[in-house]
Amino acid sequence: MAAGTEIERKFLLSELPAPLAFARRKAILQGYVALDGDTEVRVRRTPSGSTLTIKHGSGEVRLEEELVLDPRQADALWELTDGRRLQKTRRELRAGGVVVSVDEYAGALDGLIVAEVEFEDELAARSFEVPPWFGREVTGQRAYANRSLSEHGLPAEEEPA
Repeated sequence: MAAGTEIERKFLLSELPAPLAFARRKAILQGYVALDGDTEVRVRRTPSGSTLTIKHGSGEVRLEEELVLDPRQADALWELTDGRRLQKTRRELRAGGVVVSVDEYAGALDGLIVAEVEFEDELAARSFEVPPWFGREVTGQRAYANRSLSEHGLPAEEEPA
């Protein structure tokens, strides 16, 4: 993978996979400082620290740069994310030779579970054999981008009945 490039596929899950029930969890608070076309600037806060991430593009391959924030910077920038925040718990497991990050959302997005897989190159992404427990692929669907979820909530077809 080239420096500053993210190659990722994203899938919906109907439930948390059993092997992850007792896996180590990482709480993530994520908020968006700026959204402009295909460019986003976000703050991510975890128990291990905070980062500022700039992403550009859409779909499977995007440019990405990440900077570590000190606590003062994280607090100041977090204030700018009001109205564009989300909360999720991340667990990870290996499947098909890659690390799968499974995010279970909370709050207004409660019930949404997404599996994300990052790849070293586009060939690896295309040749990935999707495990049978993965649901529908939503790679590149704007409604399932975290930036959209933070602003607009669940897409209409995913809202609980």
